[in-house]
Amino acid sequence: MGREHNYNISITWTGNRGTGTSDYRAYDRNHTIQAVDKAEIAGSSDPAFRGDKTRYNPEEFMVAALSTCHMLSYLHVCVVNGVVVTDYKDNATGTMAETPGGGGHFTEVMLNPVVTVKDASMIDKANELHHKASELCFIASSINFPVKHSPTCVAE
Repeated sequence: MGREHNYNISITWTGNRGTGTSDYRAYDRNHTIQAVDKAEIAGSSDPAFRGDKTRYNPEEFMVAALSTCHMLSYLHVCVVNGVVVTDYKDNATGTMAETPGGGGHFTEVMLNPVVTVKDASMIDKANELHHKASELCFIASSINFPVKHSPTCVAE
C-alpha cells in the first residue's frame, strides 16, 4: 500500500435560534467549515431541506470535489503527455435521488469540462486524456455512482 494522507476539518453548527432542536422548524441548518490556516466556508443544507440558499450545501461540495479532483488529475496527465492546457472550466452537475425512508444517494455526476489547449494538434490527445484523469481521481475512485464526462476542447 502507498503513502497515507490525513485531512482535518472542523464543523461548527451555528443554527441554534435559542431553543436548539426543540422542533424541526426551530433551528437553522447553518454551519461553518474550517481547516487550519484556511478561509472559513459558510455551509447549510440544500434549500429543499430547510437550508440557506446563500450557503454551500454538502451535495454541492460532493459535485465540486469530483469536478476539482478530475481537473487536477487531468492537468497532471496533460503535462505528462505534452498537452499544453491554457484554460479549463467545468459546469458540473449532480443528480441525487431521495429514498422513501428519508435518506437519499447520488445517482450520477456529469462533468462538462471546456478545455483550451495551445495548439489544434493537441485536441484529440486532450480529449483522450479525460479517461486517464478519471482513473487517477482519488474522489471518483471512492464513490459508488457513475461520474460521466462530456468534454469540449478548443485551441487558442
